[in-house]
Amino acid sequence: MQDLVAPTLLTLALVAAGGYLLGSIPFGVVITRAAGAGDVRAIGSGNIGATNVLRTGRKDLALATLLLDAGKGAAALLLARWLFPGVPALAAIAGGAAFLGHLFPIWLGFKGGKGVATFFGLLLAAWWPLGLLAGACWLIVAFVLRFSSLAALVAAALAPIFATLTIPALGLPAPAPILLLSTFTAILIWIRHHQNIARLLKGTEPRLGTRKT
Repeated sequence: MQDLVAPTLLTLALVAAGGYLLGSIPFGVVITRAAGAGDVRAIGSGNIGATNVLRTGRKDLALATLLLDAGKGAAALLLARWLFPGVPALAAIAGGAAFLGHLFPIWLGFKGGKGVATFFGLLLAAWWPLGLLAGACWLIVAFVLRFSSLAALVAAALAPIFATLTIPALGLPAPAPILLLSTFTAILIWIRHHQNIARLLKGTEPRLGTRKT
């Protein structure tokens, strides 16, 4: 019996560790330094994500950060899905670990980003209708109110709800591991945005396009 359990536990550990290390790559820091834009942690909110990179005035760097942060989450999940077909829980574990890696990267003393781009990358890779619905929510709130943080909070809160509903066009509900993944990441996004929530309530949260020094 132990021979059957040990490989499973080892597999879980390897999948989680691989996802975490991939998610820990701080693309925002790497890209801004390589481009001579300084350390993104020294400007604006100090966050390593695309929204704060945008405050350097370099839209190209912000776009690259957005795509790479989303891509690392998607890559971790898809790689686990490819290596272990038929075991969706392992793909969800890899994705969740990558998300934790972005939030708490070992390379930056466990001080990472807020996970929004990685969150959307995970949802798109896990179940694309869910990713599109959450992304549409973000775009609508961001376009109307111009608060990136509020858009992320709304999209994160609605993602688990979308994951439990049947998509009429497909006639399929989201699988259970994806529901758990979307719930897990949504909770962490709200926790990581506690300062943004406080500023939103005070009316001091900067809007999209605002450049801080």
